[in-house]
Amino acid sequence: MTQIPHIAVVDDEASTRDMVGEYLATHGFQVSQCDGGASLRELLKKASPDLIVLDLNMPEEDGLSIVRDLKQRSRVPVIMLTATASAIDRVVGLELGADDYIAKPCELRELVARIRSVLRRSQAGASSAPAAEGKPTTRTVRFGTKMLDLDSHVLRDDDGNEHPLTTSEFTLLKAFADNPKRVLSRERLLDLANARDPEAFDRAIDVRITRIRRKIEPDPDHPSIIRTVRGAGYVFSPDGKER
Repeated sequence: MTQIPHIAVVDDEASTRDMVGEYLATHGFQVSQCDGGASLRELLKKASPDLIVLDLNMPEEDGLSIVRDLKQRSRVPVIMLTATASAIDRVVGLELGADDYIAKPCELRELVARIRSVLRRSQAGASSAPAAEGKPTTRTVRFGTKMLDLDSHVLRDDDGNEHPLTTSEFTLLKAFADNPKRVLSRERLLDLANARDPEAFDRAIDVRITRIRRKIEPDPDHPSIIRTVRGAGYVFSPDGKER
């Protein structure tokens, strides 16, 4: 990483923002502080942070609404800060596209480690340079009605229109692309998705695959591209046919 990573810290509590911001600054990050969704949007008009640390529980606009809005317009990674131990909040946040979470009050050293880990993952696709200068190569896999660009993390239709993917949706699609016509159990998908919270991801996988099917299947009510194998998991059939 050649540039100083820019981290936006979004929390309505000034003391928390200052504490987290100062700690991140001492560990080599450029930090912008925002007191809620409105100030974050103002920041995004002027700058492009590399990652957002976002408190879920804020009075004017909750973090889940902010995550939903962010992921509709951007692929910026998000780490949620949550004061609740509820798995439901974690599932919803991860399903909306958040990349990780950490409980409040957080251990700041762990937060730094999580930030660095998410930044590495988010930059993995961008680090895949074209093999020949002037002749960029594109790795794509067809999923039903769409084409998945493995390097740019973009789902496109045959007309070139882009269809938004959350980080977790892309991770699952890539897992299937790397393992065509192989039954993948939920446990294996958890491994391939690098899930830190197996409980939250396990509950979210079925919902996430349902959403993916709506984007890629010719007939989402009768899926043929990503099929359920009862009692075993899921299988990706590129040609839409059973093995």
